[in-house]
Amino acid sequence: MKGRVFRIQRFSIHDGYGIRTTVFLKGCPLRCLWCHNPESQRFDVELAYKEEKCTGCLNCIEVCSRRAIYWDYGNERLSIDYKLCNGCRECVEVCRNNALFLYGYDADAEDVIREVEKDSVFYRNSGGGVTFSGGEPYLQPNFLVKMLKLCKDRGISTAVDTSGYTSWKNIEESLDFVDFFLYDLKDYDNKRHLRFTGVDNRLIIKNLQKLLKSAEVVIRIPFIPSCNFQSEKDFHGFLKLLLKLDAERVDVLPYHSLSRDKYRWLGRDDEFYQVGIKPDKNRPNYHDFADVLRSAGFKVSVGGYF
Repeated sequence: MKGRVFRIQRFSIHDGYGIRTTVFLKGCPLRCLWCHNPESQRFDVELAYKEEKCTGCLNCIEVCSRRAIYWDYGNERLSIDYKLCNGCRECVEVCRNNALFLYGYDADAEDVIREVEKDSVFYRNSGGGVTFSGGEPYLQPNFLVKMLKLCKDRGISTAVDTSGYTSWKNIEESLDFVDFFLYDLKDYDNKRHLRFTGVDNRLIIKNLQKLLKSAEVVIRIPFIPSCNFQSEKDFHGFLKLLLKLDAERVDVLPYHSLSRDKYRWLGRDDEFYQVGIKPDKNRPNYHDFADVLRSAGFKVSVGGYF
C-alpha cells in the first residue's frame, strides 16, 4: 500500500513521549492562517525553489516540458508558474546546487516503517516511538492504519497528531493501534475557527468528546495572539470547553515564524508572518494561559516538551 509523505523527521522531542520519529503525511483539509507546515496543505507533490542557492545555470528551463520555469527578464531572476508544474522531477535532477526540490513523494507503507525501525534503539531507551502527523494523517486513512499495524507488529509505540477534522469512522478504525493521540484544538469559538482555519469546529469537538472516552489524548492548543487569543477572556473560553470535555492533559503551543522561508520557497505569501515576532505586553501571554489551566487542575506542558 502506498501513500504520500513529505518528510520523515528523526530524533523528534516535541511530538509525544521520549525520542520519536515523526512521519509527516501530505494533505490537509484545514487552511490555518498561522500554518507552520505550508508544504503539508496540498496533497499534490509541490516544487520548491531556494533562490539563494540558484547559480543561474538555467538547465531547469531547458528540461521543463511544461514551460513552468522561465527567466523573468524584468526582475532578472528565475520564476516558476506553479499552476503549470506537475512535480515531474526533471528540473530537480538537473539542478546543480539543489535550489529546486520537491515536497512530497509516494512511499510504500513497509518502506516507511523500515525507516522508522532504524531508530528503535532510541525508542526503547527513552520511552519514545513514532508519531504520524501532517498535514492531516486521516486524509489518508487506509495508509495510516496500515503503517500503525506494522508498527504494532514490531512493538513500536505509536501516536497520531490530528486536527480531528475527519469522520469518526476513520478514527475508530485506528483506535486499536494508537497508544495516544495529539489532538489539535484551534479555537473554542466556531465563527473564529471558520474564519482562521477555513472549517468550523463542530465536527472537531464532537470527535474529541468521543475520543476522550476511548483513548489517551493530549489536547494541543496553538496560542496565536490576535487570532484565537485576542484577550484574556479567551483563556476562560478555552477553559470552559476543556472542563466540559473533562480533559486531563493540555499542551500549549506558542506561535513561531520559522515557516516564513517555506512560504517563499513555495512561491506563496505568508500573510501572518508578523504575529508573534515582537513581544507585546498588551497581548495575552501563553505562560499566563498555561498557569490558568494548571490552576484549574489540568496537567499542562508548553511547546511540546513532554
